[in-house]
Amino acid sequence: MIKEAVVLGLDTSNYTTSLALINLKGELLKEERQLLPVKKGNLGLRQSEALFQHIKNMPLLVEAISENISYKVVAIAGAIKPRPVEESYMPVFLAAASFGKTMGSLWKVPFYGFSHQEGHIEAGLWSLGLKFEKPFLALHLSGGTTELLKIIPQKVGYEIELLGGTSDISAGQFIDRIGVKLNLPFPSGAHLEALLSEGEKIDMNIPIAVKGTTLSFSGPETFLQRRLDENFSSSQIAFSIFQCIAKSLLKLIKNAFKKYPYQQLLIVGGVASNQVIKNFLEDQLQKEKVAVYFGRPKYCSDNAVGIGALGLESYLKKDEFALRG
Repeated sequence: MIKEAVVLGLDTSNYTTSLALINLKGELLKEERQLLPVKKGNLGLRQSEALFQHIKNMPLLVEAISENISYKVVAIAGAIKPRPVEESYMPVFLAAASFGKTMGSLWKVPFYGFSHQEGHIEAGLWSLGLKFEKPFLALHLSGGTTELLKIIPQKVGYEIELLGGTSDISAGQFIDRIGVKLNLPFPSGAHLEALLSEGEKIDMNIPIAVKGTTLSFSGPETFLQRRLDENFSSSQIAFSIFQCIAKSLLKLIKNAFKKYPYQQLLIVGGVASNQVIKNFLEDQLQKEKVAVYFGRPKYCSDNAVGIGALGLESYLKKDEFALRG
């Protein structure tokens, strides 16, 4: 039996262990993800706890991704740091780097290292079947990140420049802090969104705080925390949080396009999969002369698909970027 050649992608982010197999046509053959459990009432994991869970998860996910599929790994790619800058570091990514380099040495195949943020950008574009050649803007919206970015495509991967974003907590942290206060599991985004089916969608009009390309969610969070004991339903609170984030992002986006001469915006990250936020922005931005792209929801949250796709590009360019990063 002829085994199909594949690139294996690995990502070990703050809250998800992820593996993906991409064939040489750029098609996703299989992927596995495992969300790291967080004790109810807690607002996250210490890096040491998350790294320990990744080390436990990785052999199980490798076993799962290997079932009922015949393939030959020709290259491995891993998320080895948060951002594509020299000083970027976070212990959780040691798991992907260590397992990836070890398997690469054992199988005598190249290992390519990328940043987690590059993986999000690539996954968003891959999910839409897009490839941008010229610089563009991106919004990275996740549990710990709300950033406006200038993306400069490289031969493989991206040069990323921070142009703006939150001055305090991220959109994801705003969501999770209120969600946990409402006794929902962490991370709380999907659970808050599920509450919308249980009641009226009434906006509490939480004040927004946006100046230029900088926004703040600590003020809106404080405003809402002080009103949680009032007679508002959980669905009202959930809808109001998402509306507040959407309005804040809309103003940020409009300000960004006034300041920077780009005509394309990619929105990725777990928060970008929220349908209330997505629908609001798509509706409002129809009037603007810019192209706004949301990555498909499944590939907005943490995954190894983007990392695998970047590894494939490196492999097809004849190992030019082996041990990159």
